[in-house]
Amino acid sequence: MNQNPSKHTKVLIIGSGPAGYTAAVYAARAMLKPIMISGMEPGGQLTTTTDVENYPGFAKVIQGPWLMEEMRDQAKAVGTEIIEDHVSSVNLKSKPFEAIAESGQKYTADSIIISTGAQARWLNIESEQKYRGFGVSACATCDGFFFKEKTVAVVGGGNAAVEEAMFLTKFASKVKLIHRRNSLRAEKMLQAKLMANKKIEIIWDSVVEEVIGDNEPKNVKGLKIKNVKTNKIEELKIDGLFIAIGHDPATQLFKNQLDMDKEGYLTTKPDSTETNIPGVFAAGDVKDKIFRQAVTAAGMGCMAALEAEKFLSH
Repeated sequence: MNQNPSKHTKVLIIGSGPAGYTAAVYAARAMLKPIMISGMEPGGQLTTTTDVENYPGFAKVIQGPWLMEEMRDQAKAVGTEIIEDHVSSVNLKSKPFEAIAESGQKYTADSIIISTGAQARWLNIESEQKYRGFGVSACATCDGFFFKEKTVAVVGGGNAAVEEAMFLTKFASKVKLIHRRNSLRAEKMLQAKLMANKKIEIIWDSVVEEVIGDNEPKNVKGLKIKNVKTNKIEELKIDGLFIAIGHDPATQLFKNQLDMDKEGYLTTKPDSTETNIPGVFAAGDVKDKIFRQAVTAAGMGCMAALEAEKFLSH
């Protein structure tokens, strides 16, 4: 353990990404001298996204990692102290709030903004990771546009998978939904819409064994899929693969301290980022499982900073 005395701040921001960085910009401009602990993956999910075409203000395609670097530099420029560390425990029952980082450094804070984000669940096969960002994606609303008149596959069987498949029919000429069981978990109404869509073909009882593609330039050409009942392996020709097996919010840290839903997303008051503990705010994908966009996360980061400022002024 290091023996540094604990550091105090009016606003402690846990996690970085569009929500955290935007909160930092607003808090710093309000002269609150925020400290941000940037976490395991500074910049969050956008650092694994290549082309970003839907972030307002950029007519030309930008890169996710570049956008996060710009946001980080902006937060620093206006006076945020950014610390590359990872929070390992918090005590939200104490006043001021306490957080201990993996380095052993202790932080105390009058208010906390949580922007720890979420991670898409992946199949975790080597070939999937190889083509991530080059035809393999976990976000149809982000990347569907790149597959006009092409054939794509979606893996999953819940609401998210069905919604992604339906969304992709706007662009793709053919969508194959691959599910490891012989029935979907999605809501019945969604299933009915799916079945009625001529562009969608469901491949039951099947799992993806391997993503096949080229190396130079990197792109996806097809899939090897295995039928779990017969063990038969077949190859599909596809141009893109979308993984829709869910997300995991990074909320382990707050278990038994903050209210969350059954999937572990932090719950906040309506039209607010305030959690069940006054002075603790949550912004971005850590509380949002509906929109999951960089621009909505940034918007919530702004809200959290403004709410924290108001909280501190009382």
